[in-house]
Amino acid sequence: MVQEEKKMKVKKGWLAVRVGLDEEDGGGFQRFVIPISFLYHPQFIKLLEKAQEVYGYHTTGPLRLPCSVDDFLHLRWRIERENYNHHQQHHHLPGSLSFHSC
Repeated sequence: MVQEEKKMKVKKGWLAVRVGLDEEDGGGFQRFVIPISFLYHPQFIKLLEKAQEVYGYHTTGPLRLPCSVDDFLHLRWRIERENYNHHQQHHHLPGSLSFHSC
């Protein structure tokens, strides 16, 4: 039991979320740990609003996000890419690329 509690602990500045759709894999969800900074990203805010509509404010355990795991992984990739590109541009590093197709 103690080892399970250690696995479930989340470092300061991070947040555990459960991702999945009810019809996906018999209602299975996958757990992710994301940086709290994601909560301020406009696309993530939309997902949080959808979660509030679907699950309400009062849920137990990790925050549940109503999207497929694949869609969540794509959103996470986009946010991380934007953060990386912003970091690159902020430091004026040569060779930084910016993609605006998504």
